[in-house]
Amino acid sequence: MGAGSVTASTVKERLSWRLKPPHDQQTQGIVVSGFSGLPAGKALFLHCDGPDADAGQGPWLRTLMRVAPIAASDGKPEKRAAAIAFTWTGLQKAGLSPEALATFAAPFREGMYQEDRLRRLGDKIKNEWQEPVIDGGPLWSGNVPVSDGDTPDPESARVTTRTTVHALLLLYGEAVADVQAWSDEIEQALAPHSVKIVHHLALDLQFDQDGIGREHFGFADGVSQPIPFGDPNVASEDTVVLSDGKPAPRDPWHGVPLGEILLGHTNAHAEKAPGPIVRDDERARAAKLPLQGAPEGFLNLGLNGSYMVVRELRQYVARFWQSLDDNAARIRAHDPSATHVTADWLAERIVGRNIDGHLLCPRGLLAADEYRQPQNGFGFAKLDPHGQGCPLGSHVRRANPRDGLAQNLASAPALLDAVNNHRILRRGRKYGPTPTDSRIDDGAERGLLFICLNADIARQFEFIQQTWLLNKNFATLYDETDPLMGPKGRFTIPEQPLRRIVEVQTFIQLAGGEYFFLPSLPALNYLSGLQD
Repeated sequence: MGAGSVTASTVKERLSWRLKPPHDQQTQGIVVSGFSGLPAGKALFLHCDGPDADAGQGPWLRTLMRVAPIAASDGKPEKRAAAIAFTWTGLQKAGLSPEALATFAAPFREGMYQEDRLRRLGDKIKNEWQEPVIDGGPLWSGNVPVSDGDTPDPESARVTTRTTVHALLLLYGEAVADVQAWSDEIEQALAPHSVKIVHHLALDLQFDQDGIGREHFGFADGVSQPIPFGDPNVASEDTVVLSDGKPAPRDPWHGVPLGEILLGHTNAHAEKAPGPIVRDDERARAAKLPLQGAPEGFLNLGLNGSYMVVRELRQYVARFWQSLDDNAARIRAHDPSATHVTADWLAERIVGRNIDGHLLCPRGLLAADEYRQPQNGFGFAKLDPHGQGCPLGSHVRRANPRDGLAQNLASAPALLDAVNNHRILRRGRKYGPTPTDSRIDDGAERGLLFICLNADIARQFEFIQQTWLLNKNFATLYDETDPLMGPKGRFTIPEQPLRRIVEVQTFIQLAGGEYFFLPSLPALNYLSGLQD
């Protein structure tokens, strides 16, 4: 569902990808690392009270960077790390010029709650919030204003939330108490600048005895991720290496060009992923913004940055398991021979993997890989084309269809390439207490702070949400959406002699969200200089 690499190998270490200099020193550390060695975390949602908040008090962003240095991608943090991203209104508050703001991608400029984007994401349709959104609508956003080009119907005007977020600061540490003390220190340092923490979430990434990180429903999370690559034969594209220092080859199943994740690099369409630019002036040169990819008279503000999608997703654990208990009991009552149908059996088919992350196959489970971890190098076209093991509409097949949408084996490689053009790099973590009894509603708020990085919000994140997760006719299905992320409805499980139909409820709801810009470290230096 959300986090980065959250399974820890108990055998030999799997090689991971890294950025080569100078990109590793210019890119925020969260891009390359999920900071799995720092299990405690906190998300601080910041609001700047006004454009004059720094008058006579010094720049708040520079103060923040002193008390919370932003980690680069050039090494592992020892005890703590931080990352920061900004909403469109946050960049406006930071003093970025209208000319520069206009060079950002349209989804970021419009924000997540622009009318058309709400519809694509399945959040609000025909002026009504949908079931996968909390009652009354989301609690926070960047509150991006309506642009001059917007002419929405008066009855469906731009959504505004009660809380406006200008920046998201992510803190990671070894212990909860240490992260909380760090958070308190940051809050005190920002107070004189009229910058407030208007929302916060304690984040968690704990591994069990098998080295598996689990989300609140109990399933292994973060099993599958795209793997960026460069081109060692072209100097300007020799950007990615493995942790052993060797060039990173293109992974046959999950390889994506670096430009799918980072702006300014070659993407899946053999183009440089476009990003924002600023005027070439003394301030921009002092921040060491590069010329690379910018037109004459401008410097590249986007290189080695990314667009970050953030969605606070509440999980209703008791509702999930109680609903599946009821469904299993109904099926067994109707078919006494279905003794194997339990809540666990149904949950695994909703997800598409068993609780430890191993893929469901027609004859059981896909064997673990050489690291004794869930196998991830596979395609559906040959392994399970009809969804007899892993149902066609399961969460893992919708979130990443691989080659499963191919009509035959001959077209499978082309379909895999097409699917990989829409991959996202996930960096989220769960929040809230772990339930002591998954069948009892304790009233606590818990869920996932979904975070993903992509260079093209519309082609990557929004495409996945609209075309795969919420598509009612996905993969020959009819009138079904994602059984885990979607609204209540039916879910088909192929099984002899024909199929079983499960009525799923709304198990996850959006509580807040926005599109953010994750700047490179030079871009961050430039933004901090705007407040002088």
